[in-house]
Amino acid sequence: MKKVHKKNIDKSSLELARQISRAALEKKAENLVILDVHELSSFTDYFVIMGGTSTRHVQGLAEAVDSELRAKKLKEEAVEGLQEGRWVLLDYGDVVVHVFYRDEREFYDLEGLWHDAPRIAVEEAGGSPAGS
Repeated sequence: MKKVHKKNIDKSSLELARQISRAALEKKAENLVILDVHELSSFTDYFVIMGGTSTRHVQGLAEAVDSELRAKKLKEEAVEGLQEGRWVLLDYGDVVVHVFYRDEREFYDLEGLWHDAPRIAVEEAGGSPAGS
């Protein structure tokens, strides 16, 4: 098992969500949202939800996030859906990343299911606002 870089050991789950957001926004993630679910969920603190314009874009976003975190010695606990590229789930424990193809995002509507969860503004996440 690889050791986590010393500078990453004390990262909070919010800092991890911000780091994930920056990596995704660099690869043109659409409508990125961070939901603070720590008071509503026993299994994670944050959801990072984003969209891609094609199955290949969805796969590329997931791979970019994973690559960014692996470079910092942070590895996901589970990955689901990468091969299909319609809904990719990356589980980093305290942060769960959902990368959706447009139709799947609308259909599953995680933001609606977790409507009680406070949203962390993308600007607060250290990324540029969506659409800019």
